Amino acid sequence: MKARRSGGRTLEFKDAGTQVGPLLVVDDVHTSFRTARGTVRAVDGVSFDVHEGKTLGIVGESGSGKTVLARSIMGLLPPRDVIRSGTVRFAGHELTAMDDKDLRQVWGAELSMIFQDPMTALNPVKRIGVQIAESLILHLGMDKKEAGSTAVELLRSVGIPSPEDRVKWYPFQLSGGMRQRVMIAIALACAPRLVLADEPTTGLDVTVQAQILDLLAELQRERHMAVILVTHDLGVVASRADDIIVMYAGRVVERAPTHTLFHDTKMPYTRALMDSIPRLADPSGVRLNAIAGRPPDLINPPDGCRFAPRCPYAQDKCRESEPPLRTVGSADHLFACWFPLVDGESTVPPVPVSLSAPVAPGPQSSGASDA
Repeated sequence: MKARRSGGRTLEFKDAGTQVGPLLVVDDVHTSFRTARGTVRAVDGVSFDVHEGKTLGIVGESGSGKTVLARSIMGLLPPRDVIRSGTVRFAGHELTAMDDKDLRQVWGAELSMIFQDPMTALNPVKRIGVQIAESLILHLGMDKKEAGSTAVELLRSVGIPSPEDRVKWYPFQLSGGMRQRVMIAIALACAPRLVLADEPTTGLDVTVQAQILDLLAELQRERHMAVILVTHDLGVVASRADDIIVMYAGRVVERAPTHTLFHDTKMPYTRALMDSIPRLADPSGVRLNAIAGRPPDLINPPDGCRFAPRCPYAQDKCRESEPPLRTVGSADHLFACWFPLVDGESTVPPVPVSLSAPVAPGPQSSGASDA
């Protein structure tokens, strides 16, 4: 049992491998932003749980609410013009009830995040060794010399060559892949029990992407961590996640174990994401599949199913009534569709989709980066 003092009280956390039940429970989380145009419902009633040592993939287009959801779980939201509801429980503690003093004892030590863009997440005027050592000094009580030595070992563990020298470098002196490795070293420095990886391979070439994901998986096995992997690419989570959540317009539209999701897809949006994945077997010059239209305006979302304006199988019922998350057969496979796919095919005939679907109002609807 680990005890972390925060202000006037002590927070107790069980040791890794001793958790009974889910490590993280997200229950009906809503996150909205007040803007001059109206209230943007970026996350609109999301619920799920994650068990210790497991990997959950959260997938969706830019603007689907992924990043805002991850930041809502962490408690990393702007102090103004934010409306937040629902509960987030981590290791028996309700994060949504904690103030900043409490959260500072949890961030990095028990719960950490690998941010999407390491160049903006890292401090450009501090050496990377200093940035790694900060959390070691704060949470583990190390002195500067011990923290510096540990920072070198952390850089070595994430595959940074010549870590004794690189620990003195600044972020701009590193390549994109090396900066992402530094972000992983910072996130894992205090051996947290849950890591949220927000698009950890964005902007990296395919070879480096695989190296980063393999590294994260290896460190997860060694430390028995839980991981939430946020990405827009179903191909990234296909072989790396135990379960997958598909988000669209701030809501969960399908949730299932990875094998089930790929072999018994129910939601047309999920199928469209799969069809958008480039395939090595396709000849050069083949046009990539794309989802027609654009995500909806989250200030004034359409009636009924939010994917209906872009769905080739949408019927009148889809445009009039919003489908609930439900299941048919397997209890752990949930989907929100009135006319789900059967064996990957729709039971209703397709119709042409207009390319003038409602347009999202801009970055406010999708978060500062990739919501």
